[in-house]
Parts: sequence; C-alpha cells; structure tokens
Amino acid sequence: MHVTTVFLGLIIFLNIIFAFVVIFQERRDVGSTWAWLLVLLLIPIAGFILYLFFAQNFRRKRLFYWDDIKKKGLDRGLKFQESLLRSEQFQFKNHVSWKNKDLITMNLLHNQAVLSEDNQVEVFTDGKEKFAALFQDIEEATEFIHIQYYIIQKDRLGKRMMDLLTKKAKQGVNVRVLYDELGSRRINPRFLQELRDAGGQVEAFFPSKYRLINLRLNYRNHRKLVIIDGKIGYVGGFNVGDEYLGLNPKFGYWRDTHLRIVGTAVYSIQTRFILDWNQASSNHDIVYFPSLFPHLPTQGNVGIQIVTSGPDSEYEHIKNGYLKMISSAQKSIYIQTPYFIPDSSMLDALRVASLSGVEVNVMIPDKPDHMFVYWATLSYIGEMLSVGAKVYLYSNGFIHAKTLVIDEEIASVGTANIDFRSFKLNFEVNAFLYDEGIAERLSQDFKQDIKVSRLLTLKEYRERSKWIRIKESISRLLSPIL
Repeated sequence: MHVTTVFLGLIIFLNIIFAFVVIFQERRDVGSTWAWLLVLLLIPIAGFILYLFFAQNFRRKRLFYWDDIKKKGLDRGLKFQESLLRSEQFQFKNHVSWKNKDLITMNLLHNQAVLSEDNQVEVFTDGKEKFAALFQDIEEATEFIHIQYYIIQKDRLGKRMMDLLTKKAKQGVNVRVLYDELGSRRINPRFLQELRDAGGQVEAFFPSKYRLINLRLNYRNHRKLVIIDGKIGYVGGFNVGDEYLGLNPKFGYWRDTHLRIVGTAVYSIQTRFILDWNQASSNHDIVYFPSLFPHLPTQGNVGIQIVTSGPDSEYEHIKNGYLKMISSAQKSIYIQTPYFIPDSSMLDALRVASLSGVEVNVMIPDKPDHMFVYWATLSYIGEMLSVGAKVYLYSNGFIHAKTLVIDEEIASVGTANIDFRSFKLNFEVNAFLYDEGIAERLSQDFKQDIKVSRLLTLKEYRERSKWIRIKESISRLLSPIL
C-alpha cells in the first residue's frame, strides 16, 4: 500500500512538472496550452510522451538555408518591388491587383512573395485530367524535373509516375523527388531503387533518425509542387495515389483543385522546392545556375504570389492572407476545405463577414476521413450556420480542395486547409491569384459542386443527437492539437 501511494504521488508530482513545461512552451497559444493540459490530465505520463513527439516549437529554428540566395535574381526583384510598393510607384498590370495592393504588399514584405503578372493558369478539379497533363509535361521535359509531394503511394499511379521518371532519368534529364516520410510511409527503398539506379535523386523530408522514433513527427511537409524545366509549375491539393483518381471505394470520386502555371510565378515555386530539397538533402546539392530560372516569354496576364508558411515561420502567412482576403469581401466568399477548424481570428472574420451581409458559402465533405477532425469541423460549422452562412456537404465522394474565392475577383488555391495544423504545424504553400477570370472559374466550380452536395440547415444541425454533441465537444477541446 505504501509503495502504491508513493508511486501515485510521484506520477502526480511529475505531471505537475510536465504541466509547467507545457505552460512555458505554449505560452504564445492559449488554445494549445489548454488542449495539452487536458491530455496530461486524462493520460498522465503518456501524455507527456505524446507532447515530446507532437509539440516541439520550431519557430526559433532556421531550417532552410541557401547561401546563394542573393545570386538567383529573385532577391534583386524582391527589393525592387518592395521599393516601388513603399513609394506607391508600382505599376500594376490589372485593376484587381491594384485593388488588392495591401494584400500583395503584406505577402511581399513578410513572406518574400514576389508578384508576377504574366502567368497563364489552367485549373484541374479531376485527378485523371491533372495527372494526364502532368505526365505529358514530364514526358516532354528536357532539362530537369523537380517533384515534391506529401503522399506518394506504392500503387498503380505511384508506379506509373516512378517508371516515367526513371525513363526520363535514363535519357539524361535531372530528376529529383522529395517526399514526406510520414505521408509517404508506405513506400520502401525498393520502390525507389530503380529511379536511383537510373541517376535520379530521392530524398525524404524529416526522416526518422532512429527506427520507429521521430521527434519531428508532428511537423510534416504538406506541400505538393512540380517544376518542369523551370517553365511549368504545378501546385494544389492532389497527392500521388490511386485514391486521387477516384479508385478507392472508401472515398469514391476524389474532388480536388490543382493549378498548372506557366509564367514567372514558376520562379517562386522553384525557389520553394530548392529550399525544401536542400534542407532534406545532406549534400545541399542544388546551387544557383541559370537554367533553373530560364528566361520566360509572357504567357498570360494572371497575377500570382506564391505564399508559404510553416512552424518555423514568425507569422502564419497563409492564414494572414486568408484573413486579409475575408476582411476585404463585399459580396461573396466561397470556401472549399476538407477540414474546417478555424482559430478564433478566422472564425471571427467569417462571422463578421456573414453578419455584414456578405454571402458566405462553405463546402466540406459529407463523409469523414479522420473522425476527431470531422466532429470538430461540425462543431465550428454550427457557429457558421448560426450567423447565416450557407454550408454544403459534398456528397459525390470526397472533397479535398483547399480554395478561397472572394467577390469572384481574387482567390487562393494550394495545400493549406482551414485548421490549426495547416496554419501552425505543417509546411504549406498556396498560390494567391489576382484575376477575375480564374476567380470566376473557381466560383463556377463551387456552384457546380452544389448540384452534388446537400445543404445543411440550422434546424437540422440543432436536432442532432446528444451523442453527436458529446463527440463534437470533446473533439473541439482537442482541436488545437489535432
């Protein structure tokens, strides 16, 4: 009995110490503090082990280095744009960019997101069409192929891509593939060996230093980027796997949004890939050479900024961009996201917009892929319904798109969901688009999706069962750390 009392006392004492550690580490985020304290309370000792794996603070760490950053030409263009914007002498090429110069200035000054206004953009919402275009571009590559995905599956689509990349590597094309170790955990060295034998290079982001132990497990590279010969860039929500072609019976049709970009915005996509690659590669082997950033003739007139964020960033750049966009809305807001777990600032911005008469439309899946996240999403959806927003449950499979469209004038498409994980924990990338044609296209896609979605009413939501209410409440308490 005495031994048991001492043991229980030791656990309580250690738990108090761990709680003070959590309060000290998480003092910048009250929501995360309370969520972790709840975990420590419910599962003593084991809760702190979870904290070690899932709650490191990277904001004081510099993860991305490139000694030749000033050589790549973008640094000079960045400083030139900064000086023109500060002196209000920047010559915008279209009225949409001029109208949103405050948003552009914020992205430029604080995220080094250079504005380019000479881009041609193709929007994909279907996986078969996206991968047909991507594989055709890969087939026609002559210099290099840079590929970065959160998930690469060891299935038919993944094998097709690796076989094609191996073929190009044998032809002398410089092939680099970067994947996230957690997201692509099903692939193995044998799956990658043929590409490596052909001269291709493959790296994993934040790999485990010890078998089954990875203290950086919670910080994943969620970006999806492809650059072909420095002339074509892809960014969006599709990963690589059969489910993204709608071949997984669990999800059915996979609805996503991805962009194919031709223009100088590809320089920014290329820069992001190089920084991520050199962080993951022990050789840091990509150095500046002109063919990485070839001269590109004008292809179109779409304005684009490539905005990135991650746990090492001082600010939540993509979320701040969302907030600025939402606050500028006068007519309509269209949001598509698989997970809707906004923090208080995002939730307040959307509620204020709806209460101000702006038409707020949110579309989420009608089926969950992560249960806790799904129930937390529903709890926040209830708050949107209470202020008059329209909420649609996508019923034609699974919607994975991450899009925000404001007044059918500006839009954001990329990898960031509207949740704590995307804003704080994952490494993400979004294209901010300043073009009425693209924004209208994305709005029309939303309206087409309404035809295969179900409108969730406030009455229906309020009539949900007590058991659902309990699951929502528990999930919402844990939402800052989901």
